[in-house]
Amino acid sequence: MGDSAGESKLAGQFFDAAIDLLKQVRDGDSAEIAAAGAAIAGAVAAGNRLFAFGAGHSSLAAQDVVYRAGGFALMNLLAVPGVVGVDVMPATLGSALERVDGLAAAVLDSSPAKAGDVLVIVSLSGRNALPVEMAMNARALGLTVIGVTSVAYATETKSRHVSGTYLKDHCDIVLDSRIAVGDAELTHDGIEAPFAPASTVVTSALMQAMMAAAAEELVQRGIEPPLLRSGNVDGGHEWNGRVMTEYGDRIFYRH
Repeated sequence: MGDSAGESKLAGQFFDAAIDLLKQVRDGDSAEIAAAGAAIAGAVAAGNRLFAFGAGHSSLAAQDVVYRAGGFALMNLLAVPGVVGVDVMPATLGSALERVDGLAAAVLDSSPAKAGDVLVIVSLSGRNALPVEMAMNARALGLTVIGVTSVAYATETKSRHVSGTYLKDHCDIVLDSRIAVGDAELTHDGIEAPFAPASTVVTSALMQAMMAAAAEELVQRGIEPPLLRSGNVDGGHEWNGRVMTEYGDRIFYRH
């Protein structure tokens, strides 16, 4: 029930919870965000490529930095068929595929990713076989791996990978989303299950902060960040066309 002014008490509580988490990651992950930005900027400056991966709802934050206004044209989605979103039928198949051994290696082997590139892996729990193996195999190939995960899961849940390890154990840099196990910020009398997940809000903010840090690092190196403009503003298409032509050999979502 809302209050007398017609506002929802629970909606306000969710905003408060999300704002608190955003403050926690802003302050607690600042060094890691800067390091991730520097790694991305270094790859751009060296002529290497950028990839982002996430499964299930974690894919939302990965997609949020791919082919969008205000984003790096060079960021590519490393897609694993069947796990990118809830559009797969049945939707539960995506959850099952996250636990399949060997899938990550097959995807990496058929991808354009190679030594010197950067791969950002988003996984809230970091406990399933797919993100763990993705990180392990990417590092073995010589990629720099940035993990965006909730470190709490590593102490409060059991790994589903044969090694007993988590995503955080196989990353060069870890951004901790600080999301509590279960990913639900609210409880209420009369509602049996906890609800109102904040992982998408917080993880997407971490991703965008990381990319902002990368842009800052590139400017400090005297390099223009390869940014896309909105196609809905005058001159946007022309700008994007020039950027995509200049960096076409490192953009894979057009082929």
